[in-house]
Amino acid sequence: MLRYIYGDQLKEHPKLSATMFRDRAAQFKDRLNWDVTVDADGFEQDAYDGLNPLYVIWELPGGIHGGSMRFLPTTGRTMVNEHFLELLEGPIRSPLIWECTRFCLSADASGQAAAALMLGGGEIMRGFGVAHFAGVFDARMVRIYRMTGASPEILGSSGEGAARISVGLWSFDQAAQARLAERSGISPRQSAQWFEQSFGAASAMKIAFSG
Repeated sequence: MLRYIYGDQLKEHPKLSATMFRDRAAQFKDRLNWDVTVDADGFEQDAYDGLNPLYVIWELPGGIHGGSMRFLPTTGRTMVNEHFLELLEGPIRSPLIWECTRFCLSADASGQAAAALMLGGGEIMRGFGVAHFAGVFDARMVRIYRMTGASPEILGSSGEGAARISVGLWSFDQAAQARLAERSGISPRQSAQWFEQSFGAASAMKIAFSG
């Protein structure tokens, strides 16, 4: 299932939180060899985890992490503005644009996890009135975005081949929801119900597509 959890709520979900940060270490440090910090508990965390972001987490049976993304409004501190500004014509700052970072999949996650997370991102857009997500991604993600039908608009890039880094801008509409629902095997109604569990029935009714 999809869970929506703010950073200050992670302590209420210790198993889910611990497996998320350990899966991030396994993906970003061990498999991708990124220059990230892993603490004595095996957790990969950075300064942006301390800003009370909203996490969308794909929870596997047993209450463990299957995949996740992290969201912050661009009206505050963001990775794209503080570390990748050279790829842009200027900072991205708008109440209608949130940053999405730390897209992570567990080694045990099924093929539906990526599409499920993106479907959850769409719920955030609808529920919070967000028009776009901005994020930095590397070359390996291009295939994943294409497979899930969620390819972004490219705002800027640097590097070549596997070392290519880009800043993208994502939107979400009913057609995108239908593609992701089919890919993930999750109905729009079920997706809305999971959002409702975190933010209430009124919010879920507001964001649900007609039909």
